[in-house]
Formats: sequence, C-alpha cells, structure tokens
Amino acid sequence: MSNHYSVIIVGGGQAGLSMSYCLKERGIDHLIFEKHQIAHSWRTYRWDSFCLVTPNWQCQLPNYPYSGDDPNGFMKRDEIVRYIESYAASFAPPIKEGVEVLGVSKDKTQELFHVATSIGQYTAEQVVIATGGYHRPKIPSIAERLPEEVVQLHSSQYKNPQSLPDRAVLVVGTGQSGCQIAEDLHLAGKQVHLCVGGAPRSPRRYRGKDVVDWLDQMGYYDLSIDEHPQKEKVRTKANHYVTGRDGGREIDLREFALQGMQLHGRLKTIHRGRLEFWDDLQQNLDQADAVAESIKNTIDRFIETHQIDAPTEPPYQPVWQPESPALSLALDEANIGAVVWCTGYHADFSWVDVPVFDGKGYPGHDRGVTSVRGLYFLGLPWLYTWGSGRFSGIARDATYLADYITTRQKTAHANDWSIVNEFLLGS
Repeated sequence: MSNHYSVIIVGGGQAGLSMSYCLKERGIDHLIFEKHQIAHSWRTYRWDSFCLVTPNWQCQLPNYPYSGDDPNGFMKRDEIVRYIESYAASFAPPIKEGVEVLGVSKDKTQELFHVATSIGQYTAEQVVIATGGYHRPKIPSIAERLPEEVVQLHSSQYKNPQSLPDRAVLVVGTGQSGCQIAEDLHLAGKQVHLCVGGAPRSPRRYRGKDVVDWLDQMGYYDLSIDEHPQKEKVRTKANHYVTGRDGGREIDLREFALQGMQLHGRLKTIHRGRLEFWDDLQQNLDQADAVAESIKNTIDRFIETHQIDAPTEPPYQPVWQPESPALSLALDEANIGAVVWCTGYHADFSWVDVPVFDGKGYPGHDRGVTSVRGLYFLGLPWLYTWGSGRFSGIARDATYLADYITTRQKTAHANDWSIVNEFLLGS
C-alpha cells in the first residue's frame, strides 16, 4: 500500500471531516490522520451539561445541515458528538484514527511534504492542518502556590459538580467556559467564588428574536476578517459569554451575585493561603454590560433603517452593584476546596517544521493559504469569518481551500506534462 497521497489532512474533527468531504467531492485522493477518534475533543474536553451557545440551525457542515426537530434549540454534548459521527458516516472519509502526526516538513528538492506519524512515514503534495487552535491548557504559574489539598483542574477537565469536593469552588475566568461552569456549579448548590475578567457578554434574545438570528440577518456572519473594524486583535479576543442551557438564556453575573455567588476582580496573586484580587470588578461588569448594550443598539439601528416591525424592550438596568469588594480572601476561611482554571489554551504547532509562523506561533495565511506552496490551515478562529472555527462557517472555508487545492493540483499536473512534452520534442 502506497504511503503517498495528493493531500494529507491532519485532524479528524469537524474541520478535517469538512475538508475531506470537499476533496472527495472533487475526486482528489487524500488521507486524514486523527490522533484519537472522530469528535474526540467534543466527547472528552466538555463537561456533562455542555451545550452549544449558537442555535442548531447554524450547524452547517458541507452538505450536512442540521436536520433535527429543534432548529432554534441548542445541542448538548452527546448530541454534538452524534451529529459529527453521523456526518462522517454519511460519506465514509478515508481516516486513520489513533494515529499521531509527529512532524510535518517539506522537501524543497522534491516539492513534497514529509509527514511523520506514529505508524510510519508518509508523503503528500499538499497538507491541510485542521487541528484548530486550542491545544494546550493555559494555566497561570501562580497555580503552583495553592496548597496541595486544593483540587485543581482546567476547564477541559471539569465534568460535573459531583466530581469536586463538597466545599466551595473558585472559578478563574469569565469567558464562555468560565461563566457556564460557574453557573453549573451554582445551580447544583455549590458556593462559587468567581474571578471576573474582561470578557464581553452577549444578550440571548432581543426584540423578539435570538440575537444570533438578528446578526445573521444583518450579515455579520459574512463579514470577513479583512473587513472587521478590529482586524488586528479580533482573533485573540475572548468570546462573548451567553448560554444555550435550558433552551438558551442570557448570563448576567449580577443576577448570580444576588443569588449568593461571590464575585471578585481578576486574580492577582496567591500568598500564604490567601487569594488577592485586582480592584477591577466594577469595571469588568460595566464593560461586559456595555458590550451587550452596544449589540442591542446595533440591532436597533438595523430595525429602524429597514423599518422592521419588532417589539421594543426597556433599557438594561443593573440589578446588583459591588460595594467595596474584598481584595483578598483566605482559602481556609472561604472553605475553598477546588479551583477550576477557565483561562483558555495555547496553540501548539511546534510539530510543523515549515517556516510560516510569526513570533507568537500563529501561522501566517490568507484564508488558510500559507506562503509555503501546498500548506494550508483550517478551523482556526476567525480564519476568514466569525464562523471559521465553528459549525456555521467551516463549510465556506473548506470549500474555498478545496477549490484552491484542486486548481493547484491541475496546474502542477499540467506543468508536469509540459516538461514531458519538452523532453519528447527535444529528443
């Protein structure tokens, strides 16, 4: 069996599968390497109550849109896994599961990529890196200062409240994972201490529709990275927090505070069993509210401009304000027995030995096409649009790359025949 393919895809998640579908549709031979199994990240690195924060109708893998009976609902973790598995079963991708890619390099003489794997060496004319951008859990070094008896885990390891000690829990970070995990613990009756960072929040519903429906109607999801007013930093910004839990709702941390959750500013340091916080809780809450209101204002302008008949809503009024928040807290006095670090991930492409990365390890590309001929990336956040790293926009990106790969392959073959013809005519 040959170890050479026209295209090798690294990663068997929704990005790699989408790429495979598009290549198979165009008749291009290829192979996918998946380190674990299809949908591994969804089934392994999500908590038990996890669900999508975008409506099911946005699940639009290539030629495989959501077809269930709840398009405006939010799939739970196990339903997401089944959706991806059924997608793979619908077209039988050429995939090798349980195979780790150890390195990718390019032979400049042969113009071939060498792909080292746990089952041997492979070559390809073109390679698509479809492993996303969330690889290594990011945990701050101050975690080392916590006492040994305090259980620590990253958000990717959290499963449910019952798996933690029967004590209070400190949640660090208020991106999507942090807020949803804090809510999960709070609803289970846990005493939660939440370190509130600068992540923005989003309304869930506004003026008669889910905000996602409004943004779709406004064309936001078609906005490219080059058109975005915050092009230089949007790829690294925290996602807006909101939830699809119980049919979808807004997350207002002030409401949680009224119900007994303890809110603090960002974690500053840990010293001799005491947590110290920055004095920025009020600022971070106000900033998150301001972003939510700006989204509403944008929708208001759209409704007015297009004279759309939509119900009105009163302006948001904060239901709680922090009053002289404590800037330190003793772990033992607060009875904190666990810390959940919701502090994001590092991208790790160290195994890709091809000169396409900037000083921070991010690959330089234009819609996934790098400066090295034949090397591509797929599934990165804001690779091209908001939906690039999500179910909603991956089909657009995969289709674009498949067309690019097909054109390049045809051009390369045409050049090969041109060389052959020149040789024959010369002889």
